[in-house]
Amino acid sequence: MSDAAQPTAADVRAAAEAVKAALDRHLAAVENRTGEDDQAVSEAFNALAAAAEVYDERLYNRYDEVTPFEIPEPDDSLPPYAGPEEPHALSVLIRRDYAVVEPERLVAQAQRIADADDDVVTAAGAAAVVAGSVHAALGVLFGEYEPDEIASRHKEFGLEEGDSTLWVSAVEDLPEPGEWLSSPFEQADPQQVVCRFDVSAVFDEDDLDADVDDLEEQEA
Repeated sequence: MSDAAQPTAADVRAAAEAVKAALDRHLAAVENRTGEDDQAVSEAFNALAAAAEVYDERLYNRYDEVTPFEIPEPDDSLPPYAGPEEPHALSVLIRRDYAVVEPERLVAQAQRIADADDDVVTAAGAAAVVAGSVHAALGVLFGEYEPDEIASRHKEFGLEEGDSTLWVSAVEDLPEPGEWLSSPFEQADPQQVVCRFDVSAVFDEDDLDADVDDLEEQEA
């Protein structure tokens, strides 16, 4: 949370009350559960996790204090791990999404790269390499920079980040060179994923604040 949007004491108090309400609802849902996968319990759990995280954020930003507990976020996106306990080889699968929000900037940056790099200059000159084409500019950009550098400089290239995910997957043995290049993600087995890291706007604090606001409105 930025300095320009520091929570007030009332904001912290409201978040604390939302946690109390979410705790009561979670307990009520558990007491009245109808089975192991009761939807009401799952929804109450998610609401409690959202409320607790917002309270923790507001408490820290207002008073520089933290809570002594942490409610883990549910992760039902992968099946249980079924790979080896001590993998001898790994595959790292990465996906990052971008929106081209400033095509002129993207083309200009790619043209600058083409003008400075003799390897991408054709017989018709560097101008022909990009020629105002976003398609060509993307080829120049990703051919010049590693994905991690593009991720750290995406605004400079006229891009806006979307969702991203990274899977670390266990494999029995490294495949033969070139074996999977024609279809790199086809054989990904979710049960072999050792760990994963996701980044998405759905995890933003604004969404958590909205969950707490909903709880506060229901209590009013």
